[in-house]
Amino acid sequence: MQIFTEIATARAQIADWRHAGLRIALVPTMGALHAGHLSLVDLARQSSDRVVVSLFVNPLQFGPNEDFDRYPRTFARDCEQLEAQGAHALFAPPDAQMYPEGREGQTRVHVPGLSEMLCGQSRPGFFDGVATVVTKLFNTVQPDAAIFGEKDFQQLVVIRRLVRDLNLPVEVLAGPTVREPDGLAMSSRNAYLSAEERAIAPHLQLQLQKAAQALRQGAEVAGVEAGGLARLNAIGLRVDYFSVRRAEDLASPRPSDSALVILAAAYLGHTRLIDNLSVERAV
Repeated sequence: MQIFTEIATARAQIADWRHAGLRIALVPTMGALHAGHLSLVDLARQSSDRVVVSLFVNPLQFGPNEDFDRYPRTFARDCEQLEAQGAHALFAPPDAQMYPEGREGQTRVHVPGLSEMLCGQSRPGFFDGVATVVTKLFNTVQPDAAIFGEKDFQQLVVIRRLVRDLNLPVEVLAGPTVREPDGLAMSSRNAYLSAEERAIAPHLQLQLQKAAQALRQGAEVAGVEAGGLARLNAIGLRVDYFSVRRAEDLASPRPSDSALVILAAAYLGHTRLIDNLSVERAV
């Protein structure tokens, strides 16, 4: 596996692959890799000839009181895992490569509407940071396909809208959420959980499952949302949102909409957990 820290050298190698007629896939990450990330590398290998993984802890995705400084950084272990998984290149640029004029002077990319709801409401500017860095990665790597996890469902919808609206020639593929044996969605931030918090955390997915079953049985959306929020708070989580949305665009569902997604975010101590579950509702 080749490792690039500069945009110019990464572009030169990728250009050689492209001239050879090879299909290129990009898997963007912030490192601290786990089995969920590695499953995306597998999906990339199945759909392409060359797999580029990016590793960049993007400061534009973190608010002033969030965990940028303590976000897990495990570069050596990440490299070992990616090489074993069959990635062909790792693009791991320093801050100065991605934001040479500094963070404040960086042109931002904004996806209106989708960026202000759900996670965007409680984390203002977060999706601008996501959209900006993904656009820069797409311009650097110029992949034929990019693979993102369904665990970050709102992010996936934002990126699909970004690609559509800016006419970017990138196929966006989604990998299913990878879970621990007890159902907790894998996340780099799970390492923050205490033993007591870790025992509570799987209830987030359990309540999503209960909500999905209720929707399949014809329950009203408002009641499902209120019930899920109340039960999670009672268990000991501090709920940010528990929301049923239309899967296609995260709009509030109409009675005629069948393809839905239930999204939840909640705090356990200082750790913010997110999860979601898609559900087909009879209409």
